[in-house]
Amino acid sequence: MLPACPHARIALFAIRRMGAHGLADARASHTLFTMFGQDFRRPLILMRTFMADLAAHASGQIAIAPCCCARMTAAEAALMTILSQMETAPQKAHFLMTDLLGIRRVDSVLTSAAAVAAAFADEGRPISY
Repeated sequence: MLPACPHARIALFAIRRMGAHGLADARASHTLFTMFGQDFRRPLILMRTFMADLAAHASGQIAIAPCCCARMTAAEAALMTILSQMETAPQKAHFLMTDLLGIRRVDSVLTSAAAVAAAFADEGRPISY
């Protein structure tokens, strides 16, 4: 199922759009602009960085569903769990990221995920899944 949290749904939408249509996707940018208002740049840039890090470090493909899909893939569920639990359960996030990417050293990607989670939380929109 999709996340119940509206902030997690926006993050998932941005991940799906950027994963399918590239980092400069206008709809992902517009959605984050609509959600964050004039403070949209930080979450947008950090989401782009996170997606670029995921793509650069993944040893295989990460399954991302189309935006219209009412269910998440296992990889998307792992990403939502990572983003929602970076602060409270960093070890769990580390293990999930290791499994998702198929590599041992995931610290740089986890740093990007923590920055995205912090950007959402700092604007009063914490990601919970």
